[in-house]
Amino acid sequence: MSSPAASALPAADRDDVAASLRDALLAAEFTADGLLELLGAPAYAALARSETVPALRATRGDTPLETLVRLFLLQQPAARERVAAVLPLEACLASGWLREGGQDHGTVAATVDVRPYGGPDGEDWFIVSDLGCAVGGAGGIGSSDEGVVLGVGGASTTLAGITVRTPVASALDLGTGSGIQALHAARHATRVTATDLNPRALHITALTLALSGVPAADLREGSLYEPVGDATYDLIVSNPPFVISPGARLTYRDGGMGGDDLCRSLVQGAGEHLNEGGYAQFLANWQHVEGEEWTERLRSWVPRGCDAWIVQREVQDITQYAELWLRDAGDHRSDPAAYAARYDAWLDEFEARKVTSVGFGWITLRKSSAAEPNIVVEEWPHPVEQPLGDTVRAHFERLDWLRTHDDAALLASSFLLAGEVVQEQVGLPGAEDPEHVVLRQGRGMRRATKVDTVGAGFAGVCDGTLSAGRILDAIAQLVGEEQVLLRDRTPAQIRTLVEQGFIEPAGAPGNPGPGQAG
Repeated sequence: MSSPAASALPAADRDDVAASLRDALLAAEFTADGLLELLGAPAYAALARSETVPALRATRGDTPLETLVRLFLLQQPAARERVAAVLPLEACLASGWLREGGQDHGTVAATVDVRPYGGPDGEDWFIVSDLGCAVGGAGGIGSSDEGVVLGVGGASTTLAGITVRTPVASALDLGTGSGIQALHAARHATRVTATDLNPRALHITALTLALSGVPAADLREGSLYEPVGDATYDLIVSNPPFVISPGARLTYRDGGMGGDDLCRSLVQGAGEHLNEGGYAQFLANWQHVEGEEWTERLRSWVPRGCDAWIVQREVQDITQYAELWLRDAGDHRSDPAAYAARYDAWLDEFEARKVTSVGFGWITLRKSSAAEPNIVVEEWPHPVEQPLGDTVRAHFERLDWLRTHDDAALLASSFLLAGEVVQEQVGLPGAEDPEHVVLRQGRGMRRATKVDTVGAGFAGVCDGTLSAGRILDAIAQLVGEEQVLLRDRTPAQIRTLVEQGFIEPAGAPGNPGPGQAG
């Protein structure tokens, strides 16, 4: 059997066939909702884990939807007459979406995997990928072909969820793969450019966009920013080949640069390709190096003229990291001696670089050209509520507000308690006073932060009617503290609450409050 990247792909210049195929798929309810209803939640979830047996058991019938699931998701040949009753068979064979089923001339087979994918506003989209890659990672196909193009994975949906979705004139999807980020960008960008070092990925992206019924993107082959020259964009997104490995073997995950140099180059190069106010958003891995603060390493990546919000979501020690990606490549199923040699080489590489662990997370840049950029680098491994695009945008808007308000202006401003914030008091049972008070968000980043009794009392009465200064004066009377001293020591705590989104300036974008109160 030929490897996925060696197999022929459907023609990318037959939009008429793609449109007819799309109509037929929708008529048969070959959609994300249709799959869930047919397979049931357990079998549907198993597909995301590259486990196909439950779906095979659920598609033993002859309905049009069962036929399409077995054909396009489970790589099972189907009888010609059955497919002809569902799809424009001859057009799909002529344009390469289907092929004759080998020795059995009574069957046809798919040349690519097609996965139904629900858009954020209920759109019925389809993600095209190489055979065996629609429902899981490369570990699901056991292929070490460097040109393989994967479908949708957890990283893809994470990046799509954190991306700021405001209307823009231009968007760049750098390292497009199967085209999912370009597909999302097409909803709110007038012009979408998609690049990839792998020409096969560009071909598959064209198929994804055509089959999903969205406008074609400007597709360009090349590495990093080279294909776009000095062009600038309002939005740049990238789920790059961020794996830190000793020698790139798989184009989709190994970038071919040493250590975390690819992610660093990607981030550092974004500044000169962003328009003022534009966002660049990436998933990345970074090294934790002995004797070096990882936060400072990442701060050094931020290009001049950009604010940044960098969130570390996970850290793995070097043994966990090596095992994860060796399994992803299917090396655990190879000769034990070869597996051990690759594992050993990986640890040698890390030890030579004095790497103790590897971090994974999100990097968002916003072009502000401020004299003093705001750079936030933090660790937040806890559950969040996707999509987070609005949360990301609001984070930078709050930082803009804080940047233009000194302590006097802050105390003259009024605030609103953010939605779904609750207060928790922690202490020994029966104690008169809590040991500490925690404010917790019920949505977005779902942060939790400790506050003192003044901070808790302040947040609790923020309804946009009184200025911060007046609230603090009232609290000072209640607790018997000098008003001047309380006004002097509390702004730092208020700034933290604003920065983290527990309270919001009244009258700021999205908050039609009374604004300033004397």
